[in-house]
Amino acid sequence: MLNEVERWLNTRSWSKNDRPLHRILAAKRATGQSVSVVLPALNEEETVGDIVAVIRHDLMCQVPLVDEIVVVDSGSTDRTSEVAAASGARVVHRDDILPRIPAVPGKGEVLWRSLLVTGGDIVCFIDADLKEFSSDFVSGIVGPLLTEPGVDLVKGMYDRPLGGKAGQGGRVTELMARPLLNMHWPQLAGFVQPLGGEYAARRSLLEQLPFPVGYGVELGMLVDALHLVGLDSLAQVDLGVRVHRHQDGQALGRMSAAIYRTAQLRLARGHLVRPALTQFERTGDGFEPRTYSVDTEERPPMAQIAEYAARKVA
Repeated sequence: MLNEVERWLNTRSWSKNDRPLHRILAAKRATGQSVSVVLPALNEEETVGDIVAVIRHDLMCQVPLVDEIVVVDSGSTDRTSEVAAASGARVVHRDDILPRIPAVPGKGEVLWRSLLVTGGDIVCFIDADLKEFSSDFVSGIVGPLLTEPGVDLVKGMYDRPLGGKAGQGGRVTELMARPLLNMHWPQLAGFVQPLGGEYAARRSLLEQLPFPVGYGVELGMLVDALHLVGLDSLAQVDLGVRVHRHQDGQALGRMSAAIYRTAQLRLARGHLVRPALTQFERTGDGFEPRTYSVDTEERPPMAQIAEYAARKVA
């Protein structure tokens, strides 16, 4: 298995500098494929506008790489929608997509619903909390999908500084996701940032995948794509440095529980005895328990949704 991972690292791991923009654009013209960029957003008014503006300026106005930018608002209580729209994105509220299926909170829910309101042959997901954003995050991960016919999904990899120190971000990756992947899906051990929110994939793959509704979506997508299309159809691109808002330890604990649950279902498709996580907060009287439910729902492959099938026929 180690030899397979080393071979994959040599053949399916690239840098954003390996494909100049003119080569990517030539491949897009030659293949006729369209590109959608999706930003899932929840209370990101401070960052979402700059991200949209950079993508629109660099990859729509200067060069025609991106065909649409869609921000899917997941129930923001700030000015996320207004800021995103003013910067040039098409903004869609999560609850307005596929209203016959009531929406639930979670990042995976938003990504799943975004397939119904985008049209690109290639869909690129970008987190809306990035700071110091550069458009080569998009061109870097879209590039292999346009230039390599055998690649179906591309993850971004990067350094994640924390507290001024390089490489200290990605705590859930190092403590939860990486051990799980190495032990149970060792073919995926070569992914530097398996939980990273910057990745792109062919619609033809995404519409066949189930989507965990919460934080387990990235791990679930990797594992399911491995089984569906194989390791050589997956790739990663070095994007440099990712700067974003970090969450506190308890939020990371809830994230870890959702990721573990996603892995557990894929290992056994079994039943969780207790799909909940109890954490503790100090109060004036000592430590008080706080119990949170762990996401236990997954959305089916979009190809099974009647409204999506009807849209494709139309």
